[in-house]
Amino acid sequence: MRITNKVMQKNSLSNINTNKKLQDKLNTQMATEKKINRPSDDPVVAIRALRLRTNVSQITQYYEKNAPDAESWLQVTEDALTTVSEVITDLIEQTEKGANENLTSSDRNAILDALSSLRDEVYATGNADYAGRSIFTGYRTDTTLKFTEDTTKHYSITEQITSGDIDVITHVTTNDINGINDANFDKNIADGAASDYKNTTEQQVKSNSIYRIRLAYSDIDGVDQGVVGEDARAAIPMIQIYNPNANSGAGAYEAYPLNITVASVNDAQNPYDLALTDAYKDEAVLIKETGELLIGEDVYTDLMAQKDNVNTVFDETSLLITYEKSDWEKDDLKPEHYFKCEDLTDPDDTVVYNSAYIIPGEEIEKQAIEYDIGMNQVIRVNTTADEVFVHAIGRDVDDLIAAMQEVVDMEETVGRLESMAADAKYSEAERVIINNQLDAAKKALAYLDEKAQKLFEAGITKMQGHLDTANLATTNCGTRGMKLDLIQNRLMSQQTNFENLQSENENVDVTEVAVQLTSAELTYEAALMATGKIMQTSLMNYI
Repeated sequence: MRITNKVMQKNSLSNINTNKKLQDKLNTQMATEKKINRPSDDPVVAIRALRLRTNVSQITQYYEKNAPDAESWLQVTEDALTTVSEVITDLIEQTEKGANENLTSSDRNAILDALSSLRDEVYATGNADYAGRSIFTGYRTDTTLKFTEDTTKHYSITEQITSGDIDVITHVTTNDINGINDANFDKNIADGAASDYKNTTEQQVKSNSIYRIRLAYSDIDGVDQGVVGEDARAAIPMIQIYNPNANSGAGAYEAYPLNITVASVNDAQNPYDLALTDAYKDEAVLIKETGELLIGEDVYTDLMAQKDNVNTVFDETSLLITYEKSDWEKDDLKPEHYFKCEDLTDPDDTVVYNSAYIIPGEEIEKQAIEYDIGMNQVIRVNTTADEVFVHAIGRDVDDLIAAMQEVVDMEETVGRLESMAADAKYSEAERVIINNQLDAAKKALAYLDEKAQKLFEAGITKMQGHLDTANLATTNCGTRGMKLDLIQNRLMSQQTNFENLQSENENVDVTEVAVQLTSAELTYEAALMATGKIMQTSLMNYI
């Protein structure tokens, strides 16, 4: 084959261009510090780079965004739970003081003030939020746990309790002794007095036990069954018991036939005394202001006869109590966070909450808010209100306050009657009346003092139980925080490892590329010189 100058020229230019391309490639790698600039440079490296970049992006999202957000939520929750535990601890201290046998009036008043303040403080942190989202309200993060102002909103509420929640309380019949004063001590109902004060004796003062179902709320609605006309409606509350043989053997709740009389603390007859009469042995009395359902002995016996099947998870002794409440005070807990309820405020647009809560055999599903914090890993960050902000705390404190207030009021009555008995302005006959009243007041004070002391002793145990509940919620929150710390440490290691893999896959060794670039430049220069020498010689030099 004849090699002409033209062929040599083309070959030389081609080789020089190849060398120049290599030089350009190395120069680009030197400038960008990347092995490839387009997928076609190295498809294997390109595919691996896409995968590694995706991994690094995901881990960065978990480690730098999701995990810190979850950590902040948990920290806010733990701070709130710690505050609740501290407040309940203070409540325990006050119940211990109240259980003391030797208390003065000033001691009792101090305990009353402390209990009132601490009761409000228990729920003070319930509206805590993180980044504008309520942390204790489950999925309803746009709503507060409590009402922030006095509100009129009509709810139908269904509580689910068990027969074990029916408690026994002590009631002291005092014949309205606290109403006695200088103007009416010798009067009776016929004379316009509230009670038969003139004939008051210590024999009329009695201490009795009453069976009670305490509802979650006070100041509930209620219309007596005797009411007729457009205002008539079913007595509230309505009780349903579980019948395992109902609904073709599948089991269902059925209405429990019970006549309920709606009473008020302002009625002429004390509602507790009314519930103790024989006529109510198989009936019940609802006290609207206190939210207490006082049931007769026969009703109690019947409800307690409900048996639990130990072979099932569901508690067959459970009861459903449905009642209505329209007037809400500031700091009342919103029922939609706790119970199956229905907002009836707008009859044309009713809203039902938590309907699954009362389905027999169904476990209540927690409204858990979870964060993705790793590959196929989630962590729950929220604590729901029913895990710590239970109604029983405030209701137990209400009972303690009421019992202590009864003692304080009766102490004032005893002091007033003692002053009247020592006053010389009264006749001998009047003093007999006053001394009878004084004996009755002292007997009532002894009963009430004993009642309060026992209630405070039991309150220590109840408050300790509430503290255990709060501590458990705090522990669970702390456990999630510890799990998050471990995952964050692992994410940090993973992020470092994947970034190293990404760097090894995509980035060049600058030193190596610099050497190769220098070599390519020398080769390029040498090629130019050699080609120049060769191209100077032609066929004419040999003719």
